[in-house]
Amino acid sequence: MQFTTLDWVIISTSIVISFLPALFFWKRAGSSTTEFFTSGRAAPWWLVGVSMVATTFSTDTPNLVTNLVRERGVSSNWVWWSFLLTGMMTVFFYARLWRRSGVLTDLEFYEIRYSGKAARALRGFRAVYLGLFFNCVIMATVNLAAAKIANIVLGWPMERTLLVCGVMTIVFASVSGLWGVLVTDSLQFLITMSGTFFVAFYALQQPEVGGLAGLFAKVPPSSLNLLPDFGDWSVALAAFIIPITVQWWSVWYPGAEPGGGSYIAQRMLASRSERDAVTGTLLFNIMHYALRPWPWIIVALASMLIYPNLSDIGAAFPYVDPSLIGHDMAYPAMMKFLPAGALGFVVAGVLAAYRSTIETHLNWGTSYLVHDLYRQFLKPGKTEKHYVLVGRLTTAGLMIIAALMTYALGTAKEAFDLILSIGAGTGLIYLLRWFWWRVSAWSEISAMIGSFVVAIGFFIAKKNGVQVADHVSLIATVAATTAIWVTVTFLGPQTDRATLVSFFKLVKPAGPGWKSVQAEAGVGASAESPAQALMGWMLGCAFVYSALFGTGSLLYGKMPQFYAWLVVFVLSGLGMWKVLRGFWRGTEPGSG
Repeated sequence: MQFTTLDWVIISTSIVISFLPALFFWKRAGSSTTEFFTSGRAAPWWLVGVSMVATTFSTDTPNLVTNLVRERGVSSNWVWWSFLLTGMMTVFFYARLWRRSGVLTDLEFYEIRYSGKAARALRGFRAVYLGLFFNCVIMATVNLAAAKIANIVLGWPMERTLLVCGVMTIVFASVSGLWGVLVTDSLQFLITMSGTFFVAFYALQQPEVGGLAGLFAKVPPSSLNLLPDFGDWSVALAAFIIPITVQWWSVWYPGAEPGGGSYIAQRMLASRSERDAVTGTLLFNIMHYALRPWPWIIVALASMLIYPNLSDIGAAFPYVDPSLIGHDMAYPAMMKFLPAGALGFVVAGVLAAYRSTIETHLNWGTSYLVHDLYRQFLKPGKTEKHYVLVGRLTTAGLMIIAALMTYALGTAKEAFDLILSIGAGTGLIYLLRWFWWRVSAWSEISAMIGSFVVAIGFFIAKKNGVQVADHVSLIATVAATTAIWVTVTFLGPQTDRATLVSFFKLVKPAGPGWKSVQAEAGVGASAESPAQALMGWMLGCAFVYSALFGTGSLLYGKMPQFYAWLVVFVLSGLGMWKVLRGFWRGTEPGSG
């Protein structure tokens, strides 16, 4: 693609501006691990929410959506739309509990919730499993998307992309700490989101598309449906039924963890209050599911008209590495139609999306490896400045490993499926451990090992030509993992009662799962109402889904459906606001 001087000026300016927070927060971030990893627990709700959504908006996200839409239509997005259910559950059930726990990382939770050597071993194991292995797989998927975009837009080979982007992110993440990441995320999200609208706007202007009316007239109607064709049971099962009934609660996926976790928990722990944690997480879910998807979907649909076959992408960009061409590459291919200035702005947005995600994952993964592994097991008792220095060196090491792992992946969809399968079956534990005393460290250890072994087995089998549908391997992994950890929970060692009592006094979880512990603690019942939280969860889901599908109905020109969704949007929004007010008063909605 042809870049003008204006394009390069825009890109360069964006890079310079994004590095200013790193310089500003250099000294503060280096003062302690609390500042470096949780921004001193002083982040306001709006910064928390924007940072969450900026992190989940990466280079691989529009590529993944394009991949899904081109292969199976708009309805295939239910594979990630379903995660709103767990996102809203985090808002109304778990955000306050996380902030109340006062831990520095979500792995520190293990030693206040569980007891003995198993709790300590679990913390160390998760630090390596998530902070190193799982985290680097995620970063590798982001690197892969960046490499594909740079290959098609700039003509760069993967090695150059990984080198340039790696150096840039290592410098920033190792210098700024979480404060710099949070502030930069808010700037980068504005650039990135604006860029997606640019790509969608110019995609619609192409003669093969002919605007919104032409797009929806030319694309096959089956590709536009918001729900899959239930006449084809196998498609409906994989695209909708499994995600909405099993996947959302059973799978651990970064940014959509049941009960909150990883960098979502990190942001909640960095919030200045419980109220900021709840409101920030709510803002994230609204923007993540209601604001972002449609520009990507429009571009994906337009690409079906301009590049109906993968060979068309190869023909349009003959210099592109053939091994990188897949349906996910259609999104960067649509950038071909951007005029001078707009191209630079969009590329700046893509770079911002890449950096916001990678820098968060570097900071998050480093927090695990330094605070939960190095500090606890290898070098306890050192100074805060020592641990910050080790954190900065670890940041560089993680980026190098992630860059090397990028070569093992093929497409955004393949990487997404691998991450889903590795976390399959563990999700229910993360929901129950806050509300049922019986869940133990051994429950989690057995679940992680079982899920990993089964998922890797399926992955290797598929790589060797064994035909197994993704939803079949997912269900099998969930079933096997659940059977393993439930058995261990009832037959394995229990958590020490003193630890359970201490945890109950600190976090004050509600519900019947802690009755025996509550009696030993000698404190009254929690003032929080599970029924109130359940109502907030249902209303929150209705609010966001009505916004998502109402926007789709408006774009499709289906006005009766749009007005129906609008009514749901308004009523659920009012009801959700009433529930939130009840949260802050500590009473049931409508009282007082």
